[in-house]
Amino acid sequence: MEQIEARIRSLVEPIAEELGLEVLKVSLGGGRHSQLLRIIVDRAGGVDSDDLERISRGLSLQMDAADVIAGRYRLEVTSPGLDWPLQEEADFRRYQGEWIRVSFADGRSLEGTNLGPVDGGFRLADAGGGEQTVSMNEVNKVVRAVNWKEVSRKQKKQR
Repeated sequence: MEQIEARIRSLVEPIAEELGLEVLKVSLGGGRHSQLLRIIVDRAGGVDSDDLERISRGLSLQMDAADVIAGRYRLEVTSPGLDWPLQEEADFRRYQGEWIRVSFADGRSLEGTNLGPVDGGFRLADAGGGEQTVSMNEVNKVVRAVNWKEVSRKQKKQR
């Protein structure tokens, strides 16, 4: 399975790069009669439906020509949701400036603005205006989140 996923990744990456996207994950799984091929792509600022459609069409053509998967499969090209875990330096670079939620190994949690990666972790500007360096060794999970106070403030301004 890993060899097939690696082959598919080699087909989709040039298409994604041409659109300025990064392939985050390629996974193939499912039942006996029809497998699900899921491609997750993203870039700083997000991905629109036109980009997803272009990758889907381009990869479909490549897959048909290369005949990588025996039998039927369904192709899903998507972007990561807010619950996509930030783990690598590239993740913190891609989502720099965005609001994130940090769940620490000791049970604490903290939200703030991702200020980008540093060696072994990332910088965080918390809601109180302070900045801190967080080591990845201290955390269970880091995900993007919605800053509801900021959303509420913007809505009040628009009224």
